Amino acid sequence: MLSSHYYNDYAIEAGCDEAGRGCLAGSVFAAAVIFPADYHNADLNDSKQLSARRRYALREIIERDATAWAVGIVTPEEIDHINILNASILAMHRALDKLAVRPQAVIVDGNRFKPYGTLPYTTIVKGDGKYLSIAAASILAKTFRDDYMDELDQKYPQYDWKSNKGYPTRKHREAISRYGTTPYHRMSFNLLGGTGELNLDFKE
Repeated sequence: MLSSHYYNDYAIEAGCDEAGRGCLAGSVFAAAVIFPADYHNADLNDSKQLSARRRYALREIIERDATAWAVGIVTPEEIDHINILNASILAMHRALDKLAVRPQAVIVDGNRFKPYGTLPYTTIVKGDGKYLSIAAASILAKTFRDDYMDELDQKYPQYDWKSNKGYPTRKHREAISRYGTTPYHRMSFNLLGGTGELNLDFKE
C-alpha cells in the first residue's frame, strides 16, 4: 500500500503530478490532490500501472474521497513559449491555485519543481508509486487529458489522437508529414523525429 503522507500527519499536504509532457500535440495537464490525513486506499497506484478502465473507476473514488482536488492546464502555445518543463510546473501551480482547501506542504512526482509561494515542497522520483496523493494526481491528470485528446480527435481524426493521445507514435508522425500540423501541435518540438522534447531548461 502507498504511503499516505510525506510530511507529518497534521500537515495539509497536496500531491502533484502531470500528464502529457512527452506529447507532440495538446496541452499539458496537472492535478493536485489533498486526502484526509488518515486516508488509505490499497487500489491507488501510478496511473501508468493501471488500465484505462481502472483509472476512470479510481477517478470517481478520488473525486469523492479527496479533501480537495483540482486540475491545471497549460496550452501548446504556452509550452512553445516557456518550454515543456516550465509548462509542466506551471500546470501544477495552476492546479494548486484552484484547490478549495489551501495546502500546508506540497509533494511532487519527479525531480524538478519551482517554489509555490512559501510552502515547503519535496520532489520525489517515482512518487506516483510511493504516495497516495501523487498517485491520485497522476490518475486525474491522465484521465482529464485523455478526455481532452479524445475531443480533439473528433476534429482531427487523421492524427489518431484517440489512440495515441498526442504521443509520438509512427502513425502520428506520418500524419504530420502528410497533412501538416494543427493549432494544437507543439511547434517547438521535433515533430517528425527524435525524442519529441527539446529545451528543458528553466526560464525565470
